[in-house]
Amino acid sequence: MRRTPWARLLLVAAGSTVVSYGALRVAESRGATLLPVPVLSSLVVLLIAAVVLTLGWAVRQYTQGKRPGLDPILAARTVVLATASAYTGALLSGWYGGQVVLVLGDLEIAARRDVAQAAGLALLCTVALAVVGLVVERWCEVRPRDDDDGPGPGTSAASGSTA
Repeated sequence: MRRTPWARLLLVAAGSTVVSYGALRVAESRGATLLPVPVLSSLVVLLIAAVVLTLGWAVRQYTQGKRPGLDPILAARTVVLATASAYTGALLSGWYGGQVVLVLGDLEIAARRDVAQAAGLALLCTVALAVVGLVVERWCEVRPRDDDDGPGPGTSAASGSTA
């Protein structure tokens, strides 16, 4: 598998920001009220990041020879979960970023300031999720070996071949 390019994640986040800003602006122009993001959302994102990091650490220990064995299915799922986390973090960063941008001009209003603070916290958590996804993807790479029996360059710990 190839690593997810960080530039692509930035494009996903930027595109998601533009779309969410536009959609929220239209919704507010039609009478909708933007509510603060629940703190539980940020905590769940951080919990997911911690799980991905924990699974990735186990794969990293195996690839460095510090762990005797690892289920190949678990390693493959960890790589897929890391990639999904990176894209999910980028997409949600755009969503929460759109909310922050929408209320930036009205920070003197307490309700809008609450929205900005809650969405800003969620934005930081989703950026952390995307970064954890990229880091775990890197941890799941298997370095090329000198002998011909091992996986080739650019392969993940789970796949044994490039995608």
